[in-house]
Amino acid sequence: MSSRVAIVTGASQGIGRATAIRLARDFDSIVVVARNRPNLEETASQVEQAGAKALVVDLDLSEPDAAGQVVERTLAAFGRIDALLNIAGAVPQIDILEMTDQQWDQGLALKLHGARRLTVAAWPALKASAGSVVLMSGNSALFPKAPYAAVGTINAAIVALAKAFSDRGIADGVQVNSVLPGPVMTGRRRSYLEHWAPLHGMSVEEATAKFPIEAGISRYGTPEEIAELMAFVVSPAARWMTGSTLRMDGGEVKSI
Repeated sequence: MSSRVAIVTGASQGIGRATAIRLARDFDSIVVVARNRPNLEETASQVEQAGAKALVVDLDLSEPDAAGQVVERTLAAFGRIDALLNIAGAVPQIDILEMTDQQWDQGLALKLHGARRLTVAAWPALKASAGSVVLMSGNSALFPKAPYAAVGTINAAIVALAKAFSDRGIADGVQVNSVLPGPVMTGRRRSYLEHWAPLHGMSVEEATAKFPIEAGISRYGTPEEIAELMAFVVSPAARWMTGSTLRMDGGEVKSI
């Protein structure tokens, strides 16, 4: 195993947690970042069981000074940054006519500006190590709809941001890509289905079965499947790939 260091945001649950654990097979040290310290400590325990050192950084990346603190703590502990995986960012699914300015700002602050600030703060260290950056977006970037306008808008902005960073990265030797997962069964999605089902006269089981059929896919994805894609993108095997937008969605997007 090489002496490489990865930062994974949103690592307290779902795709972020699965990615941190998966990267423990390829990196010596994993910095796990999120707001929920107890959940992060559980992630860190699983990272260490998988064979890597873990550093817990419980900060809210929507706060402007958090990015600098993440980078400072990482460099103090490990002296370098080889990969940054920006996964944090829950955006409310509220109709475009009903979302308030505050709700828009909350979504932008964490997923877009949090990722932007952290990438900028980590850039000198990534340049020094010829490192890699992944920004997680989502399929809604490709088909924004009224019921989840903010999700689609912010995800589209993430794709554009990654493309801009990748352009700078060509000169600086930093690889940057974006990943667009389709419908993945996470704890957050389960909570949404538990809320949505009774409002529509369904059981949770019926609602869970309904969505893949309507989306034209065979099943939900798993966090571990997305984590495998993340691991490939920051691996030496994918090094020539930069500025790319990678979908893993079970065929949900039907366009070419």
